[in-house]
Amino acid sequence: MFDGIVYETEVKPDPEELAAFYQRQHHETTRVPKKLQRMMENTFCFVTARRDGELIGIARGVTDGLLGRLAECKLDPGFQGPACITRTEGRIEHDSSGIAAEMARLVIESLREYGVERIDALAYGTEEDFCEELGFHKVAGVVLMELPSNVPVPMPPQAVGAGERG
Repeated sequence: MFDGIVYETEVKPDPEELAAFYQRQHHETTRVPKKLQRMMENTFCFVTARRDGELIGIARGVTDGLLGRLAECKLDPGFQGPACITRTEGRIEHDSSGIAAEMARLVIESLREYGVERIDALAYGTEEDFCEELGFHKVAGVVLMELPSNVPVPMPPQAVGAGERG
């Protein structure tokens, strides 16, 4: 267990501090402060964990008012337990200290208080165990789909003769 962990739900880190946190975790995300600021502004619930003032963990919840999502929960691997395997990207692999679980709990509690009807989470690899420990379960038949923002959406095929009058 780590002593002196302070959780904050009212004050978000500044974009430069968040970018530095991501960089220490080798987490690939934008380094553009304006984009990080916009992401934080559009986050419904932002939780930080600090030890001696240093940012060691973050968790975010987003919602449209009906559905909620535990969008992110990252913990500096130095604060994860001894079973942490990759120690990269701040992925939650072994949270023996309970820091990440507490951050996630605060996000989930905030989303529930807001009245969302369902809370989703995306889990990668060892994060599945972490999410299951929080009460999430796998959804059969669901496939994650991704569309990079720089890939154009193809135009639907036009009906033969559409728009032609004869």
